[in-house]
Amino acid sequence: MSNRVVCREASHAGSWYTASGPRLNAQLEGWLSQVQSTERPARAIIAPHAGYTYCGSCAAHAYKQVDPSITRRIFILGPSHHVPLSRCALSSVDIYRTPLYDLRIDQKIYGELWKTGMFERMSLQTDEDEHSIEMHLPYTAKAMESHKDEFTIIPVLVGALSDKYLADPSNLFVVSSDFCHWGQRFRYSYYDESQGEIYRSIEHLDKMGMSIIEQLDPVSFSNYLKKYHNTICGRHPIGVLLNAITELQKNGMNMSFSFLNYAQSSQCRNWQDSCELCSWSTHGPLKL
Repeated sequence: MSNRVVCREASHAGSWYTASGPRLNAQLEGWLSQVQSTERPARAIIAPHAGYTYCGSCAAHAYKQVDPSITRRIFILGPSHHVPLSRCALSSVDIYRTPLYDLRIDQKIYGELWKTGMFERMSLQTDEDEHSIEMHLPYTAKAMESHKDEFTIIPVLVGALSDKYLADPSNLFVVSSDFCHWGQRFRYSYYDESQGEIYRSIEHLDKMGMSIIEQLDPVSFSNYLKKYHNTICGRHPIGVLLNAITELQKNGMNMSFSFLNYAQSSQCRNWQDSCELCSWSTHGPLKL
């Protein structure tokens, strides 16, 4: 039996974010220094997975709420952009590399999840092609650097989780999601003229969804998606989180969620903008 440690390389470093550890550290420190830890400690956050040029400063609002002194396991739930999955998928590696330092996967929790029979394994190729989880690794490493030898990560593609993990105060959940992707390349062009310019319509649409998420209501969130078909790429991990919260609330656990920031990568003002990237990113902490 081999004891070889298998690593996932930081495959998007050098393109989606800098591959230089010192430069990346300085960027993250700069973004984090500009926001307040008003909701700390968060038990779950929703944060984007676009390139850091677009969302780095916005993501800081979420990661500033992480308390490394109490966090011991970080569940990172990301949607699949490249392969269809009939179930949720676990990584096949032991280590996720970042330009800052390596992050260890919690093999004990992985074993528990695997035994449920509800998960499959993603190949190393699928793992390294996917960006939804990787884009959270540098921020995770930075937020936890003061306790970097005292925590593990549990990356899950598309995501399913037991409410027992959410109930544990030493667990943090990172839900990877951008919000509306608008335009021809995304085959989505919803426009409410009463809101004014196109980007205002998109903002209104997104904030309707954000309001429902803040209510922690999975049924209303599902109905919102069915009605507007908003291209929220992390809608499945968000739905999983909301359903887990609902189960805990049935047992008397009080929770609240609030969004701290809303940002856009570009403002669509006319139909000619529809081929441009329009990823809208939002973040918020869950408090119990």
